[in-house]
Amino acid sequence: MPEYIQLKVLSIGSQRQLADLEISSADTIAQLKEKIANIRPKLYPARVALRTAPKSKNIKDDVQVQHLELTEPTLYLKDLGPQVGWTTVFLTEYSGPLLVYLLFYVRPSLIYGDQASQPMHQHVKIAAICHTFHYAKRLLETLFVHRFSKGTMPIANIFRNSIYYWGFAAWMSYFINHPLYTPVSNQLFYPALAAFGFCELGNLSIHLALRNLRPAGTKVRAIPKPSLNPFTWLFSLVSCPNYTYESGAWISFTVMSGALTSLFFTIAGTYQMTVWALGKHRNYRKEFPEYPRQRKAIFPFIF
Repeated sequence: MPEYIQLKVLSIGSQRQLADLEISSADTIAQLKEKIANIRPKLYPARVALRTAPKSKNIKDDVQVQHLELTEPTLYLKDLGPQVGWTTVFLTEYSGPLLVYLLFYVRPSLIYGDQASQPMHQHVKIAAICHTFHYAKRLLETLFVHRFSKGTMPIANIFRNSIYYWGFAAWMSYFINHPLYTPVSNQLFYPALAAFGFCELGNLSIHLALRNLRPAGTKVRAIPKPSLNPFTWLFSLVSCPNYTYESGAWISFTVMSGALTSLFFTIAGTYQMTVWALGKHRNYRKEFPEYPRQRKAIFPFIF
């Protein structure tokens, strides 16, 4: 039989009592969050995290109170701030670069003045198609492919991430579409274009494979494995081949364009994806004892 407990919920920062709840030991953290929201509507479930101590880790929503081993009937609440859905964040992040880049390409006279009247080089046109394809793919994946384990993120992230994506797109587009732009040789451009297409298809294949690992409406996690699709064979070597392909696509775009600004974006993006990949790789190895030991995080045989 479940035990009934009088539970205090304190603010992590001020130690102020936020709620005094009568709960069952069989209640989950998700149920506690709902009860807190009934008392304090501003603290809706997606906005709060509960901990057993101010500096401990956030407790997962599916954990029952009876498994917390509390020394006293107290939990600590961290206010994560106003939240926004991941889909909204991604649509905002990715629509910006698509439109910003095309503004420089379609209306160069607005940016460069009369000197923009000269015909654009074929490489510039293809670069615009590639950049548009990349972000159009991302938007479609957000709508029809991705399944998110977490429903929301802090609303402040939408501004930070948008500045990053929109700003880099404008910076790259300004130089690549500039009337004085000097294209790279065909010997560099077309192999890089082929590599770009290869990496984009690989990235899409990995996203589809990851989607199939998680049934709709669940948070199921499983070890990703290679399938009959050759692009997924990279799972034999790395935990996050979607980041490997993404990095490869931007390296290819940098070679195609010969733009230093594209190189800066590639370095920044690859660094961030490497951080994410290392974190996911550690989580895989911790969660699954049978996880393949030969796999690296993002770059085969390296890390």
